[in-house]
Amino acid sequence: MSSLLTNAAAMTALQTLQTTGKNLETTQNRIATGQRVSTASDNAAYWSIATGMRSQTGALGAVQDALGLGAAVLDTASSALDKAIDTTKTILAKYVARATPGTNTAAIDAEITQLKAQVVSYAQNADFQGVNMLKTGGSSAAVVTGYQKGAAPTTMTVAAYDLEAAAATVTDTLTAETALDAMKTAAATIGAAKTRVDAQKDFTSKLIDSIDRGIGQLVDADMNKESARLSALQVQQQLGVQALSIANSSSQQILSLFRG
Repeated sequence: MSSLLTNAAAMTALQTLQTTGKNLETTQNRIATGQRVSTASDNAAYWSIATGMRSQTGALGAVQDALGLGAAVLDTASSALDKAIDTTKTILAKYVARATPGTNTAAIDAEITQLKAQVVSYAQNADFQGVNMLKTGGSSAAVVTGYQKGAAPTTMTVAAYDLEAAAATVTDTLTAETALDAMKTAAATIGAAKTRVDAQKDFTSKLIDSIDRGIGQLVDADMNKESARLSALQVQQQLGVQALSIANSSSQQILSLFRG
């Protein structure tokens, strides 16, 4: 039945065109953002999960920065200790030489005094961003090592070593040997902590990458698929416009029936 009041074909064509337009808008948004889930309305469950995972990567990024800072503090102390150990070895050799008959003990004592002052200088200048693990009254290094949702960040503490005081105890070969052994122990402790921090930093970087890949699986758009979909929808839109035009022309055809 043909009707001037109700054009069912035009209504159907219009609804189809509106649906195509909506799908086209969705596809264009995915292409523009690179995401198939960019808002909660796209997929509430995936959006919520992805948002939580992004919060986690943000926190892990802060952990990675903290690990870098901790590694720098430990590296500064380790470098200073290495120099102090070398200098203390020289001091020990000087004390041994001083015991040799006929040596100029005054000259050797002057050298020893300067070498001990150099060790003290290493201790006092082993400072990174206000943290010094080696001077008298120095600070232990507290390093943030990890973060888990729902828990406080995990930390590790590396005890300070009073290198400045150790240098003051050196007065002969025996005390030089004792101080040297203590320095080696402190250097080994700091070195082991530095190795752990470097390993944790590498792990955290890989963990962030893994979470980012997981987020991508949830919300990223398949650009090849969306490109093909865009082309198809553009054709559908053109056909929809043409179908609507044909449906609207039916009333003109009815009018022609009444022309004499």
